[in-house]
Amino acid sequence: MAAEERLPRTILEGTEEVVTLEELRAALEDATGKRAYVGYEPSGSIHLGHMITVLKLAEFQRLGFKATVLLADLHAHLNEKGSLEEVREIAERNKKCFLAMGVLGDDTEFLLGSSFQLDADYMRDVLRLATITTLSRARRSMDEISRSVENPKVSQMIYPLMQVMDIAYLNADVAIGGIDQRKIHMLARESLPKLGFKAPICVHTPLILGLDGEKMSSSKGNFIAVDDDEATVNAKIRRAVCPPKTAENNPVLQLYELLIFPVFRKVEIERDAKYGGDVAYENFYELEKDYVEGELHPLDLKLNAARYINKLIEPARRKLKR
Repeated sequence: MAAEERLPRTILEGTEEVVTLEELRAALEDATGKRAYVGYEPSGSIHLGHMITVLKLAEFQRLGFKATVLLADLHAHLNEKGSLEEVREIAERNKKCFLAMGVLGDDTEFLLGSSFQLDADYMRDVLRLATITTLSRARRSMDEISRSVENPKVSQMIYPLMQVMDIAYLNADVAIGGIDQRKIHMLARESLPKLGFKAPICVHTPLILGLDGEKMSSSKGNFIAVDDDEATVNAKIRRAVCPPKTAENNPVLQLYELLIFPVFRKVEIERDAKYGGDVAYENFYELEKDYVEGELHPLDLKLNAARYINKLIEPARRKLKR
């Protein structure tokens, strides 16, 4: 039997890649004492792109793993996102948003990177990692924006080495991240055993598209924040790119695939009787098929996506208003 057939269906939903399925299956057989983690560079708004990995972390927690959220304040500082004091203020606001989502358990551990990344042992191991990592490999592991800079700062090349060492020092059995984290995670799998640490299982989620069809980003404003009010969500989704009869590069369809179906399971599209009346779907692929075949109109897709996204973020919106 293939490894994926022996895994809980929900653990593979919304994933683009698991390295490796066999290692994950073995870890799930006895999750006692095992830890899953996801790290975030503190940013201005917590949006639906963050929610995908938060939901995946919550699923591991439900299956018995300890959960850690790393708020990488020192990383953000090295990446020129502000002073440490400024970044820590953002990190505290981000923590409130993650907790307000209501999907993570009360025992979730939230850590600032600076709480351990300035320790002598940690820095010694970062330097040890540097001795076995080539410049070209370090550069390939940098984030997309940093790689595009003609003359990156040395700090931006230290950044991925610190991400690798975070996995070791958090004692993470599973590292969760978007598929853009793959190069860093593969560096961790290859390098950490050479330094006496365990190699992590890596779970990669797709990168959610922004509502304009580009990569979702806080800096581009093409996202839905978890504290956006109902009218704002409705307006943003109504303006979103949604090419008729097309699944490729369709951010509205992606909302159904990565967020709506995994949370609500059964989805009902409400529409006027003259356009066929309400229709229910048990899985995303049935909805996608109808949309591509022209059975669903883009406006109906958008209006109902807004309805479900508002339901999804309502707990966070309500708690953050208190």
